[in-house]
Amino acid sequence: MSKADDFKTLHQQDNLLHIGNVWDLQSALAFEKMGYQAVGTSSAAIADMLGYDDGEQMSFDELLSVVESIQRRISIPLTVDIEGGYSRDIDDIIRHIDQLHTMGVAGINLEDSFVDETKQRHIIDASDFGNTIKSIKSHLTKHSIDIFLNIRTDPFLMGLDSPLEQTLERAEKYQAAGADGIFVPCITNESDIKRLVESVSIPVNVMAMPTLPSFITLKELGVKRVSSGSFIYERTKKVFNETLENIEKGQSFDSLFQ
Repeated sequence: MSKADDFKTLHQQDNLLHIGNVWDLQSALAFEKMGYQAVGTSSAAIADMLGYDDGEQMSFDELLSVVESIQRRISIPLTVDIEGGYSRDIDDIIRHIDQLHTMGVAGINLEDSFVDETKQRHIIDASDFGNTIKSIKSHLTKHSIDIFLNIRTDPFLMGLDSPLEQTLERAEKYQAAGADGIFVPCITNESDIKRLVESVSIPVNVMAMPTLPSFITLKELGVKRVSSGSFIYERTKKVFNETLENIEKGQSFDSLFQ
């Protein structure tokens, strides 16, 4: 069984699939050592590590370089966050997915919003984005490419009006278009999550937030996958900065060994 097959199976297990969100090889190896079943890149964490803002500010080739360094060393499935596809052109998006598949990547995240030149985020018309998913799925089927399409929808993340209603409408369209999973960052209310899970038959993925229910509750609500986004990276970066501040404040390395 391929990693892609393994990855799809993990979304059907009784236990909640907890994706370890990574930004480099060492973080991926750490999650694997801890027994995580799969890891996924965080676009925001990788961008920040490379000195960019999130929102496709780094090049796709730079992302590929990080992905390749991770993929060649881990044995568990890797899914890659490609944001909006690193292009508004469907042929480019498909080419990027093909490149990831060639590397052995088991899944991707593709989102229905994008950041423009002024760093403003815009959500794409649901029908238009559904057509993009259809085109991708048609290509994958035609060429027997097995990769998990986790489709992110952003009404909650963007704080749009009636976010639940918009999310439900989009989730149904994306499922019909060929999505393998639906990812809704920033949804936290239990009744909202329950309605989302009941509205689709494909796996639902949620993300760490301060008010997100516990893993036990998420499992009871029917959620199949949970991820931490860039928050573990951000906590790691905070500890690093605090360490530097303590060295400077104490004018010695004593704090490193306490």
